[in-house]
Amino acid sequence: MGSDLPLAQQFVHFVVSLARFDLGTSFVSRTSVLQEIMARLTVTLPLTLMSFGLAFLIAVPLGIVAAVKADRWYGAAISVVSQLGIAIPVFWVGILLVTLFAVRLQLFPSGGFPPQGWDAPLQALRTLFLPILTIAIVMSASLLRYVRSATQDVLGSDYLRTARALGSGFAEALVRHGVRNGAVPVVSILGIELATTLLGAVVVERVFALPGLGSMLLLAIEQRDYPNIQGVLFISTLLVLLIGFFADLTQRWIDPRLREHSRRNGS
Repeated sequence: MGSDLPLAQQFVHFVVSLARFDLGTSFVSRTSVLQEIMARLTVTLPLTLMSFGLAFLIAVPLGIVAAVKADRWYGAAISVVSQLGIAIPVFWVGILLVTLFAVRLQLFPSGGFPPQGWDAPLQALRTLFLPILTIAIVMSASLLRYVRSATQDVLGSDYLRTARALGSGFAEALVRHGVRNGAVPVVSILGIELATTLLGAVVVERVFALPGLGSMLLLAIEQRDYPNIQGVLFISTLLVLLIGFFADLTQRWIDPRLREHSRRNGS
């Protein structure tokens, strides 16, 4: 660790190592921290991305329906269910799904990951089904509320009324003019939700005994394996920053007003 060196020298050595992505060697396994993290990410990243994709497919159409049909019983029911979904802890959803699908129906395994990894893709997807569903249920409940709020703002906008007055149907006006404008605030929320899912995978991986980044962090804390702890936190922080960066780029791509504002400020 170089703890016998002066503090300034330790810091310079640490920063230079990070610049080379040299995260050190584990105290316990004596293997490269970066190699172990890369191996664990093959579980955590697919889990996070597939959960995010499923939550997006659930939340966006239901959020639009909840806003457009807010005066109908099913629109109000969607909003109520989303509120309940936010209040439910993710680990409790996981336990319920394991009880139903793994213990009673015996359709999916209760946890673990195949030793072959993604060399056995069907088996890997089967083991990840319940964790993905667990995260997607909780995430979609939160995301649905933001989509509903953004859609309500679009429904009360002047440009949508103008499009309707010029002869466009409600669905056409909403798709052509409303979706793009409503997507701008939602994209920033999507970035936050994706980052939160990545960091929150610790709990889900623990419930389903998955060998991902979260399990590696918890094990490193229990074993006081400081290089592993530092490495996981560094990679997690880097991924969160990259997610936020790409969310900002996506917002600028969707909304030309943001690009024009940047050009005016630059000039």
